[in-house]
Amino acid sequence: MTTPLSIPESVSFEEAIALTQTLMAQLEQHQLSESELETIVSALVRSENGARGFFVTYLTDDRPLADQPSEAIIRALRSAPAIVAELLVKNLAMSTAMGITHRRNQDDAMAQGSDRVQHRTAALMQQLQLPEITDQARKLQQSVTTGRGDYQTFLDRWGYDAEQRQQIQQVFQATLG
Repeated sequence: MTTPLSIPESVSFEEAIALTQTLMAQLEQHQLSESELETIVSALVRSENGARGFFVTYLTDDRPLADQPSEAIIRALRSAPAIVAELLVKNLAMSTAMGITHRRNQDDAMAQGSDRVQHRTAALMQQLQLPEITDQARKLQQSVTTGRGDYQTFLDRWGYDAEQRQQIQQVFQATLG
């Protein structure tokens, strides 16, 4: 067994990416117990930088580990509902919109990567069953449909067009009902 990862209290985004890459390698090699895994992921997602680094690495990883998250990962993600909910909502919107962009640019490999992130994110949202996810998703959908609200700055910053916004709306309806 390897020594469990230590997550600094004020982990940077870059540190969180590197730590999650190490975590994924240890997972693949079956070097972590479920309790160690839960402790590490809980420590990562307690801060926005840690959670952002975790998700960008976990959701995009080429290995199938994120396709069937363990109960330890689900419990760890539930430990920080506010941070996790907002990031998952943004990840689902971004991966949906980027899939369209990549297809427009005829970049199938990148489009498939966006699709993988979209499917993994939607599956996590459904497994977590957090009221905070439903709340954040409603706020995003309100911004998509009205052009105002909590997520309008986010949508404008990324310059999502009408087709992307419509697809985001459809994905959220399919994911959360």
